[in-house]
Amino acid sequence: MQTTLDAPRGRIVAFNIGHPDVAHWRVVVPQTAAVIQSASLADGRVLVNKLKDVKSELELYASDGKHLATLPLPTLGSVGGISSHEDSKQVYYAFTSFLYPTTIFNYDVSDGKTSTVFKPDVPFDPSNYETVQVFYHSKDGTRVPMFLTYRKSLKRDGLNPTLLYAYGGFDISITPSFSPTLPVWLELGGIYAVANIRGGGEYGEAWHKAGMLGNKQNVFNDFAWAAKWLVKNRYTEVRRLGIQGYSNGGLLIGASITERPRLFGAAYAGAGVMDMLRYQKFSGGALWAPEYGTADVKKDFEWLIKYSPVQNVRPGTCYPPTIITTADHDDRVVPSNSYKFTAA
Repeated sequence: MQTTLDAPRGRIVAFNIGHPDVAHWRVVVPQTAAVIQSASLADGRVLVNKLKDVKSELELYASDGKHLATLPLPTLGSVGGISSHEDSKQVYYAFTSFLYPTTIFNYDVSDGKTSTVFKPDVPFDPSNYETVQVFYHSKDGTRVPMFLTYRKSLKRDGLNPTLLYAYGGFDISITPSFSPTLPVWLELGGIYAVANIRGGGEYGEAWHKAGMLGNKQNVFNDFAWAAKWLVKNRYTEVRRLGIQGYSNGGLLIGASITERPRLFGAAYAGAGVMDMLRYQKFSGGALWAPEYGTADVKKDFEWLIKYSPVQNVRPGTCYPPTIITTADHDDRVVPSNSYKFTAA
């Protein structure tokens, strides 16, 4: 069984179904610095999908916890869609990365051989590009990871158009993945940056909690310091730096441009949660109260009013060119959020 009890990054335990209480648990795979994403059985063995510094690792263990193998992966990236059975030697999984279209692999636990089941034919040559992972320090000194993807011939002269993306919420990890639109941006000479800011699940529940409720400002600071790092290290300059986010990430964009309008050259906010004082009044918004807090509670109101995008637009301020989108049928982040932010 996979559990986070007394192990916020996860561990695998075994127990007799007749004695399920914690006292009878036997640890099969202990907690480590990596976050356990999932676990499954294959031919009586345990296959564990871990996230270490936001990169997937697939490891095979015996039922007694002995480490048997680390499955080979094509490059840094993300594993998902694992399919296996306790009585079968065959494991299937999907792998993707920024420069690697989602591909299905087969792994035979009996001989350790990996084979490709399906790889899409994408008219894009990734050999001219590369993805690197860097780490920067946020405002409070916290070390934050960020992926950069760009042309290998890139010159760090501060003149490269750069798109910075992040999410920062709900324990969601933003891992490397391929998008068919990314090659277009790269071929035009762009840099694609993904900052794994606090609020996500990249380093377990502690990383999530450091970016929720009264700690939400850490999310915006992490994002701003990612932008500053890109400029300081001459990947780009402010006027060539665009930012984007969706939903909770749209909130990130709204808060970022209202807090630090001169730090970004352009912005895209998709279906953002922009009115943090009233979001809980509509549709399923009340379900997000454990993440954000609610203005109906005095102490929550005091931190929400400080960053809520709608309430922090200042007349006479020059904000970066911004695209704000929504959907009139969106029943999660209701369109009034974007309407009010635009009107403000």
